This record gives sequence, structure tokens and C-alpha cells, in this order.
Amino acid sequence: MACLLETPIRMSVLSEVTASSRHYVDRLFDPDPQKVLQGVIDMKNAVIGNNKQKANLIVLGAVPRLLYLLQQETSSTELKTECAVVLGSLAMGTENNVKSLLDCHIIPALLQGLLSPDLKFIEACLRCLRTIFTSPVTPEELLYTDATVIPHLMALLSRSRYTQEYICQIFSHCCKGPDHQTILFNHGAVQNIAHLLTSVSYKVRMQALKCFSVLAFENPQVSMTLVNVLVDGELLPQIFVKMLQRDKPIEMQLTSAKCLTYMCRAGAIRTDDNCIVLKTLPCLVRMCSKERLLEERVEGAETLAYLIEPDVELQRIASITDHLIAMLADYFKYPSSVSAITDIKRLDHDLKHAHELRQAAFKLYASLGANDEDIRKKIIDTENMMDRIVTGLSESSVKVRLAAVRCLHSLSRSVQQLRTSFQDHAVWKPLMKVLQNAPDEILVVASSMLCNLLLEFSPSKEPILESGAVELLCGLTQSENPALRVNGIWALMMRKLSTEWLNSLPKNMAFQAEQKIKADILRSLSTEQLFRLLSDSDLNVLMKTLGLLRNLLSTRPHIDKIMSTHGKQIMQAVTLILEGEHNIEVKEQTLCILANIADGTTAKELIMTNDDILQKIKYYMGHSHVKLQLAAMFCISNLVWNEEEGSQERQDKLRDMGIVDILHKLSQSPDSNLCDKFAIPGLSPLTSHSFNKYFFFLILTSSKHCFRHQRYKGE
Repeated sequence: MACLLETPIRMSVLSEVTASSRHYVDRLFDPDPQKVLQGVIDMKNAVIGNNKQKANLIVLGAVPRLLYLLQQETSSTELKTECAVVLGSLAMGTENNVKSLLDCHIIPALLQGLLSPDLKFIEACLRCLRTIFTSPVTPEELLYTDATVIPHLMALLSRSRYTQEYICQIFSHCCKGPDHQTILFNHGAVQNIAHLLTSVSYKVRMQALKCFSVLAFENPQVSMTLVNVLVDGELLPQIFVKMLQRDKPIEMQLTSAKCLTYMCRAGAIRTDDNCIVLKTLPCLVRMCSKERLLEERVEGAETLAYLIEPDVELQRIASITDHLIAMLADYFKYPSSVSAITDIKRLDHDLKHAHELRQAAFKLYASLGANDEDIRKKIIDTENMMDRIVTGLSESSVKVRLAAVRCLHSLSRSVQQLRTSFQDHAVWKPLMKVLQNAPDEILVVASSMLCNLLLEFSPSKEPILESGAVELLCGLTQSENPALRVNGIWALMMRKLSTEWLNSLPKNMAFQAEQKIKADILRSLSTEQLFRLLSDSDLNVLMKTLGLLRNLLSTRPHIDKIMSTHGKQIMQAVTLILEGEHNIEVKEQTLCILANIADGTTAKELIMTNDDILQKIKYYMGHSHVKLQLAAMFCISNLVWNEEEGSQERQDKLRDMGIVDILHKLSQSPDSNLCDKFAIPGLSPLTSHSFNKYFFFLILTSSKHCFRHQRYKGE
């Protein structure tokens, strides 16, 4: 089987192939088994630390021959073991080397080798597998292709400390998501690995710890199991806490903190448990210190951000622990002009990865400021913080830009900061640039933040709208990503709702301005897109679209204007939704739209001339769910109002349909929910029973003296 590098690389390497390299490969074909063995041993010594020699041997076809010898029954165990060692050494070269090994189907051959009774050979195969599976170019699914592999690896855990170390390392690198977690969990990973935490070997303890961190991540089932596991009479969380102690290696402290963090986020440990508040959180804050290595500071900050993200109290505790907010500011100054790093290779590495520090700082600031106004103010008051965030929005790294947007989104929840710092730094300008051309993961967060900037009290609202935000938002509603469609519709709702400034205008000007806003939205969105959204399969998109339509259909002249041009399509959409398999909330929103239409002067005729719609309203008046009953009754209330032209004819038609009979029946209902939901501000207190009677009397009689209900808002 040919096993070659990609053409450009192969040609450059071939030019440097030496006679010595050919000699190593030629010896693999010697008929004398002892000479073959010695040739493999010499090859092993030649490739150690020599990437050029490794590439030469791969190009000359050493890998297929080594794999052949490894799988031959006539090969001695010693020869097989040496072949596995050489293959492992070749895998420790470049990523292209690993790709070449994978092309030669090395993994099935090595897995087959694990069936051998010889421990040394098994360890050599596992060591090589470990090297290959920890490479970023190796698909982790290759470990799960054969269902017999995982149980066999579990059985091999007891053979030696090397099998324990290598197998745990393979598991921790190949566990990428809930499916893999489930496979490992179902094959007894927790029980088989737990006792390794007390091994005399530090490497075994560390790899076992890393296994538990990936198994517990966002997995309640595993986490709930871990919290009750006993190892030598001690619960697993207690063992993790011991590993957090300052005298333990930093790697162990960090990984233990991750295990406890993931168990906490999965609900297995309470957020106010001492092991979280007094042990895990302080440990992670320590990892953020400038005395730690770059990768330790990054991992510490990101893990802490994940731990405190949903919990206000943990956010407050973290914010006052070891001056964390000020400490994070150092993440943006690294490396300083006078660096304490004397290792040139380390300095070069850190310069290339300094952006990871900024990303981690933004993530942690976002979690810290998620809820508490005082914390947000402390963050923004930190040296040059707003400038740093704005700069982060235009960084070349997508991950840094995403973290900066999340940080800004978190801080934008503050009304005070929207009015001050966000306006002083014109944050909306770089945000609009981000929205023009960014991956979906950034667009989702950036568009959520835009919704905040479009709120009425935000000074940025008007300049954002003037810069073409409506067209941008309408574009988002056409995205394949449901979250972007939701945010686009939500922001359009914000634009419609943010009209308090109209109160400062003369009445006729205010009316014209509000009507223009609605017309702009309908024009930019297009009625075709609006109705596509009304048939969207995503529930959140559908609910937000119904909410937008309800807001557009408010104020009687606006209702009549919109229904005169789009009434047919709106009524068709309403009919389809009421007939469809939708939940209570969707149908309630749809009935609310009908109630708004019924409040129009001319628009209500679109309901009265549509017998199908009237029958649906009648049906929902008798529905078992009170929300739908209430929404349907508001439709009737708006249709029969006595003071409006044509009310008598409408009342007669509804009476002939049997609506009055249903109202009489409902007026006798013992369900207190009906009267509770119809509480009218300003009315004198009434008992539940008498209030029921009173309300239904209003609808039944439609008296001109009746109190007029405000438009039904639902819940």
C-alpha cells in the first residue's frame, strides 16, 4: 500500500533523501529475522528527535513495512514491540507524519495489537495510539468505530500504570461531546477510573483527573454519579478538594477545579457549597495572577467565567476576591516591555498566544458583570476598559472579537452605562461594523446587544437607526440561523416600542411619525418575509413575529390602514396558525392579534365577514384553557361595543351564532381564574362571583355606560 506525503512536501523531502535512510528501509526486507530486528532498533535510534529523518523514512515506504511486520504472526514479540515503538516515534513528528500514518490505517493495526497477551507489546501499542489520538489531525471517532474497543480498553486499565496512563489520556482527548461521554459512562469509566486518583504515579492521577473533567462537562448524569462515588472511604468531591491545595502542582489544582466547576454547573454540587465558595473559586482566582504562566492564566480565567456565569452571589464573591477586576487588567498588558521571561522560546510562545489572554479576560469580565450594577461600574471604571473592548471588536482573532462582543453585551444591560460610557465611546459604531461581516456566532451576540442599544433610554438609538439598522435587522430575519431571526425581529419590535419621544411632538405630528415607523418596518421587512416568518418552524421566531405584528396593529387608524393593504394575508396567516398544531402561547398571541383587529373601525369587518374566523373565536371561548377563553372574549368585546357604528348588526349576527349562550354559560363558571384575569384598574373591589357577573353583563348588554377595557395584552 502506498503511504506518501502530499505532493509538494514529498518532492521537497525526496530531494534530501540520503543513502543512509534507504539503508534503514532496505534492512526491513532482509530474510534474516534477527537482521530485521536489529534494523528496526537502529531505525528507532536514528529517528529520535530527528524530524527530517522521520519524513525521509515515511516517504521511502517504511510505514507499510513496519505495519506488516507488526501484524505478522511469524514476527517475534520483540520485533512487534520495536515496530510499535518506531511508529510511535514517527507519530511524534509533524502533523503531516500523523496524516501519513492514518492513511496507512495504523489505528486498526495497533488496536489489533492490544489483543496480544504480552504486556510490553500492549504498552508500546497504547503509547503509539496515545500519540496519534492526541494529534489534532486525528478524528476521535476512529476510537468508537468498533464497539469492542472501549470495553477492551477498560479491561486493560488494570494491567500496569502505563496502560492506565495511556488509556486515560486517550479517553480524555477523544471524549468530545455527550455521545462519547455516554459511551464511556455506560462502559464503566467512572468505576474503572475512580481508584486511579489514589495511584502512586502522578501521571496516572493527572490523566484520571483529566478524564473526569471531560466526562463531567455539561453532563448531569455523570456529575450526579461522581458526587456519590467513594474511593478508599472518601467521596470523590473531597478528593478533588484535596487536589486543590496550594502545595499540589498547578496542573493538578487547575484540573481539580475544573472537575468541581463542571459538577457544580451540572447541578451535582450547590453553588453555595463550601467546596465551591471557599475552595474552587479562590483557587481559580489564584490562577489569574500574573505570576502564573500564560496558559494557566487563560485556563483559570475561562474556567472561573464558566463557574460564576449563572450565579449572582458567586459573581459578587469573585469580584472582591484578590482584587480580581484590577488583576484582569494585566491580561491586556502582556507581555510588558520589560518582561520577566528570560526563556526566549517561552517569550516567543507567549507573544504568539497573548490574544488568548485578552479573550479570557473579556469572557471573565462578561460573567462578572452579567447581573450586578456595581460590578459593571467597577469593570468600566477599570483603566481604559471601554477602549480595550472597542479595540477587541476589530481584532483579527474571531475568538477575541466574540469574547469582546459578549463582554460588551453583558455591560450593556446597565441603563446607566448605556446613557454614559457607551455614548461617550460611541460603541454603536464599531458594533455596526461587526454586524456587517461576521460569523454567525458573533452575529448572534452582537444583534442581541443591538436590541439593548435600541431601547428608548439609549442615546445610541437614533444614530443607529439613521445608519441603516432597519435594513440590517430585516436581513437578519432571513438568516438560516433561528437565533439571528429571533434577534432581528426582536430589535424591530424595539424600534416599534421605542416611541416615547413622540410624546414631545404635536399630536398630529406624533401620529404621522409613528405611522411612518410602522410603514418603514413593513416596507423594509416586506410582507412576504413577514408571512414567511409567521410559518417559521422555530417557536421563538414565530412568537416574536406574532409580537411584532401585534405591535404594528395598535392604534385604531393604524390598524385600519395596515388591514386595508395587508388584511387578506394577515387573516390567512391567523387562520393557518389557529388551525395548526401550536401550543397555547402561540394561539393566545394569535387571538390577541384578532382582538386588536376587532378594535379597528373598518378592520373589524374582515372578522365579521369571515365565518371561519368567527367559528374559531367561538370555539376558543369554550376552550378548556382560560388564556384562550380570555383572548377570545376580548375579540367579542371589541366587536360588539355599543357606541360604534354597526354594533347592532354585529351583535345580532353573534347572537345568532350562539355566542350569547356561551357567555351565559361562562358567567356561571365557578372558575375564579376568569375573574382574576379580568381585573380592571380603577373599578371598586368586587367579590369574585359578582365580578364575573358584572363583566359578562358588560359583554352581553354592550351598554354605552360600560367601562371600556384596554386592549388585551395577554401574559
